[in-house]
Amino acid sequence: MLKVATIRTVTELQMGCATAESRVVRVGRLGLHYLEWGRTDRPPLLFLHGGSAHAHWFDAVASAFADRYHVVSLDQRGHGESEWVRPATYATEDFAGDLLGLFDALGWRQAIVVGHSMGGHNAMAFSGWHPERVRALVIVDSRPSIPEERLKQMHKRGYRALRLHQTREDAVAAFRLLPRETTADPRLLAHLATMGVVARDGGWVYRFDPEANRSRQPTDTLSLLDRITAPALIVRGELSPVLTRDMADRVVTTIPGARFVEIPGTYHHLVLDAPAAFVGVLADFLTTLK
Repeated sequence: MLKVATIRTVTELQMGCATAESRVVRVGRLGLHYLEWGRTDRPPLLFLHGGSAHAHWFDAVASAFADRYHVVSLDQRGHGESEWVRPATYATEDFAGDLLGLFDALGWRQAIVVGHSMGGHNAMAFSGWHPERVRALVIVDSRPSIPEERLKQMHKRGYRALRLHQTREDAVAAFRLLPRETTADPRLLAHLATMGVVARDGGWVYRFDPEANRSRQPTDTLSLLDRITAPALIVRGELSPVLTRDMADRVVTTIPGARFVEIPGTYHHLVLDAPAAFVGVLADFLTTLK
């Protein structure tokens, strides 16, 4: 196992979306929104956020790679500025199908896929089902299967209506991560909250379809891990309550040739807790690709 020195902040916190293009692609009948950096003739690098999150989760990370890669941070179905699905279909197969459609729409034969939490789960499944489309895989504090009790809680949350806030400021102030433990820069959290709300019904709500929780049907990807042929890196937050060390070890030993890095002092949302350290870890891994 490799541990890296923790770098919690960058000298000046830069929000990468300031230099990104905001685009929408249609995959079937679904409009998927994404942020894009870099030239399209460069190797594709795709970032996938976690559940209840959005493409801006990587705003302190993605633009660091724009000089070498065609970088895309996707709002997955039901999240951010991407469309909600009716009837609600939020199985892992649906998310993976969107990725296949995105690859085809952007003309990507292969891409490097980086997924955090739910995004990592979807990336694992996609890499097992479509190994020929994945140049490299980075799993960021994501477990291959969701415990039954955790899934029940997720489904239960899906029955709650979106909370309507009177002002944008109220919505931003109410923003909390789940799990809540974090050492992230408060400015970054405020930015995520601001980019994650929208005016609706006379107030402000989060850009998230509650059905994405209520109708979530995750695949147990443990049975798919040995099908992954791409170089793989598993990144864990040292203090994460989500990806245990035992489970991380199991993932590493099941994916052929996988590497493991743990970032000290970080929790589940490690790309927020230590963005500069994560950029360093990812950059080091990318240099090993032939």
